[in-house]
Amino acid sequence: MTDTEIEITADLVRDLLQEQHPDLAGLAIREVAGGWGNQMWRLGDELAVRMQRMDPTPELQLKERRWLPVLAPHLPLPVPTPVRFGEPSERFPKHWTVMTWIPGEPLDHGSISRGAHAADTLAGFLRALHVEAPAEAPIATDRGAHPRNCTDGFDHFFHAVALDDLADDVRAVWDNAVAAPEWEGPPLWVHGDLHPANVVVSDGTLSGIVDFGDMFAGDPALDLAAAWVLLPAGTASRFFDTYARADEAAIRRARGLAAMKSLFLMLMGQNGDRGLPGGKPNWGPVGRAALDRVLKGV
Repeated sequence: MTDTEIEITADLVRDLLQEQHPDLAGLAIREVAGGWGNQMWRLGDELAVRMQRMDPTPELQLKERRWLPVLAPHLPLPVPTPVRFGEPSERFPKHWTVMTWIPGEPLDHGSISRGAHAADTLAGFLRALHVEAPAEAPIATDRGAHPRNCTDGFDHFFHAVALDDLADDVRAVWDNAVAAPEWEGPPLWVHGDLHPANVVVSDGTLSGIVDFGDMFAGDPALDLAAAWVLLPAGTASRFFDTYARADEAAIRRARGLAAMKSLFLMLMGQNGDRGLPGGKPNWGPVGRAALDRVLKGV
């Protein structure tokens, strides 16, 4: 445990509920595996408690509290919606939020067998999300930039992951993205962190989207990278046909960003294999499969 990490237990969660939302304190509490910046606990059958953990500021939770109730009614897939706010206290000096629970299994522990359905579902979700954002919407500080402004991050992942004979092909995809024209439209709502742990699957297809802490207004290309990061091989073209709003430049940017996110997943897998904090051993194969899809362009 680090100096900034507080041990979060079921007893702590129940004590906080008893202090601030006593009508919920009698519901069953079960820990949800995973999570780094925030830790999740099931609360009964329909709710969850999202506890600020390693995130140094409450910004991401406060962003979800402010904007998810605005966006959720317009989205065709279930997303977590805040229902109660937990404020910092002597018992726990950080923020926590009671949210609706999205049933299903995270994709990094599940799979998609109905690829065409998932492609159409993801495209429909992003069409609904990618609308012009209001002037007061959050602006990304370290995400959502044009690939040319993300070269430091890409180079870090590129050199940290052993690519062997794939290195030249990955570099070519990235260079093509860096050379693509910039987004020229108005800032759109963007999820900002679509990777396999942040989408939920059931019955072989996508059934929910979670973790909107990185949402921002800007270029939708970062979300469009999910065509390769999330969907099975052979379905990216169907996704873009259904989405029907991405020009060639957007697809080039998205493919490069998908390569970078795939490398990130692979690095997290390596860190997990080494037992490093925050590492996810099961993300390595997920990232490699996504990178294969990126390189094949399908």
